[in-house]
Amino acid sequence: MKDLRVVRASATAEDLEALETDVLAGFVLARAAAGLSDGTISSDVVHLEQARAWLRRPLWEMEPAAAAYFGKVLRSTAKGTRLARAQAIKTFFLFLELRHEVELHQMTGRVVECPIEEMNRPRGGPLDRLRIPPTAEQVSRLFTGWRQGVAESSPRPPATTPPAG
Repeated sequence: MKDLRVVRASATAEDLEALETDVLAGFVLARAAAGLSDGTISSDVVHLEQARAWLRRPLWEMEPAAAAYFGKVLRSTAKGTRLARAQAIKTFFLFLELRHEVELHQMTGRVVECPIEEMNRPRGGPLDRLRIPPTAEQVSRLFTGWRQGVAESSPRPPATTPPAG
C-alpha cells in the first residue's frame, strides 16, 4: 500500500496525458480480464470518451456538480443510453479508486470520488427497483407447492430405499 502523504513534484501536462492513456488502457485490460465481451468493453470506452469530450479534461476531474451532464446534455437521449453512460462512469471510477487512487492523488492532489451518487444518478433501470426478499412463510409455501407439483406430475412414485437384508 502506498502512503498518500508522500509529496511528489507537480505533474506536467504530458505526465497527466500519459497517465490518462495508461489508466484507460488499464481499464480495458481489467474489463477483458474479467471476461467481458469486446462489444461491452468497446461500448464502455465509447461512453467514457464521449463524457470526456464533454468535460474537456480527464474524467477523474468530474465531480457531482457535473451531473448536469445527464440532466442537460443527455436529457433528450434514450433512457438506455443515459443509464449505460452512467454505469460506464461508475465502473470507471470504481477502477480508479481501486487501482489509481494513490497515484492520482500524488500527481494531481485530487481524491478520486465518483460523480454519480444516489441523488444524481439517472433513473429508469433495473437498479431503481427495490428488491424485498420473500418471507419465510412465502418460501415455505413455494417449496411445498413445488414438492406437491412434482409428486403429482411424476409418472412413477418416488424411489424408496430397499430393506436391508
